[in-house]
Amino acid sequence: MTTGLVIVNIAIMLLIIIGLYTMQKKHVSFSKRVFLALGIGIIFGFALQYIYGPSSSVTAKSADWFSLVGTGYVKFLQMIVMPLVFISILTAFTKLKLTSNIGKISTLILGILIATTAVAASIGIATAIGFDLEAVQVHQGDAETARAGELEQKYGEMLEGRTLPQQILEFLPANPFLDLTGARPTSTISVVIFAAFIGIAYLGVRRKAPEQAELFSKIVDAFYAIIMRIVTLILRLTPYGVLAIMTNTVAMSNVDAILKLGKFVLASYAALAVMFIIHLLLLAAAGLNPIVYVKKAFPVLTFAFTSRTSAGALPLNIKTQRSLGVSEGIANFAGSFGLSIGQNGCAGIYPAMLAVMIAPSVGIDPLSPSFIFSVIGIVAISSFGVAGVGGGATFAALLVLSALNLPVGLAGLLISVEPLIDMGRTAVNVSGSMTAGILTSRITKDIDSSAYNDADLKIEVEA
Repeated sequence: MTTGLVIVNIAIMLLIIIGLYTMQKKHVSFSKRVFLALGIGIIFGFALQYIYGPSSSVTAKSADWFSLVGTGYVKFLQMIVMPLVFISILTAFTKLKLTSNIGKISTLILGILIATTAVAASIGIATAIGFDLEAVQVHQGDAETARAGELEQKYGEMLEGRTLPQQILEFLPANPFLDLTGARPTSTISVVIFAAFIGIAYLGVRRKAPEQAELFSKIVDAFYAIIMRIVTLILRLTPYGVLAIMTNTVAMSNVDAILKLGKFVLASYAALAVMFIIHLLLLAAAGLNPIVYVKKAFPVLTFAFTSRTSAGALPLNIKTQRSLGVSEGIANFAGSFGLSIGQNGCAGIYPAMLAVMIAPSVGIDPLSPSFIFSVIGIVAISSFGVAGVGGGATFAALLVLSALNLPVGLAGLLISVEPLIDMGRTAVNVSGSMTAGILTSRITKDIDSSAYNDADLKIEVEA
């Protein structure tokens, strides 16, 4: 009986996938297909939960088969992250003009990313205090307890007894080829640093041996074209991946636990909305129309929201910046740096909110100025090295909590709503990196204002 029901569920999933594929053949826009997949996934997930229950064997076995699509999609994204980050940084160097001040550009981008993350931390603190969030309010069921134990075991040895300077040293690429495999939680920033060294060496060679540099540049361009094509192939799977992921997430979620955490979800999205508004205010302060930005950024923010991956959104991120008048070199730098440094949502708002929630449980006054400034400073520093695909927010939270001597296991309290809030966090991360690129171009007077204001110059996902 169970097997028959599972087969029926698989057949329904296949029919939905066929429907989405038919829409693709009829050239229905990518954004519409992704949002439709998101909605259908939520409805199908609730139907499975209502009919069978979240813990039934039918739901579990069906979800296991659905994960071939959902988890498979995520694995493909993870597969391309390191090559994508590496080649994007290198391309940023090869696309820069000889007259470009690379030090100034890099400093501006990094400064904006870190500064906005500090602002995001302040917003996270204010929101947690304003909504009166405390860890003791969160129900600790079996899932939360298991997650807490898993985090303590997985990250305890890595973080225990290490000072903040020692944790920062972990970002440096002692073995870049190991980091290219993504073996360490800090591998992304290590790959960025390694690629930057190669890029700086390339600039030196370009001055002294232009012919060799030209050959290297052509090789980099060839690799970039191939990797971007691979990314395009993976992006085409997004509607199907989103469908399966949302179906599994909703079908196996504890609705009661989510409802109990509704206050945290509301507070999180309130903080994310405020941070996005700050991005728009920064653009307005720079003399740029924020409405134009919202219209052009909508496709990439939609993708980031539904896919929950900043790294997967990198190609669209760069294309969007280009449509907003940002030069290719700066767009590559801002997009790539934003994958591992200064993620406003995952590395800014989330860890700060958790720190404020957990502080009272160990006798710390979250309203203490010394605690608030400590959280903001540590969040800004710890925002380096956050992964761009899944788990980045958790790792950032663990770094911050350990630096503040708060129990890291409590980062597992919110496992029930992680997917729900991670969608909003990822969109804000991507917006933050694009804002950094646009502002840097504006400050260096490198932005093409006519392209920025050209309403017809938009991007659409090639899928």
